[in-house]
Amino acid sequence: MDERRMKGLMGLCVRAGQAVFGEDGCRRSVSAGQCGLLLLDGGISGNSRKRYEELCEYTGTRMALLSPGLLEEATGKPGAAMAVKEGSFSEQMICCL
Repeated sequence: MDERRMKGLMGLCVRAGQAVFGEDGCRRSVSAGQCGLLLLDGGISGNSRKRYEELCEYTGTRMALLSPGLLEEATGKPGAAMAVKEGSFSEQMICCL
């Protein structure tokens, strides 16, 4: 994974309003089919990771596990997950993986 490019895309995504944070927001976005890619911080707990994996598998949503701390470093927002809305940002991030 090209972490430098991914960090840049994540920052742009947040500024463009194409990202959703928080457990409830991410779960709603994935369940509604509006999420093109779910990004999880590497420091996420095992139970939370399992819940997200099961939800993504059920809905057919792509998911990626990032290095610990990369999510907060790139976006400036603490949290364990970021849902990227469907569109060009999610497509470009998938290419970085």
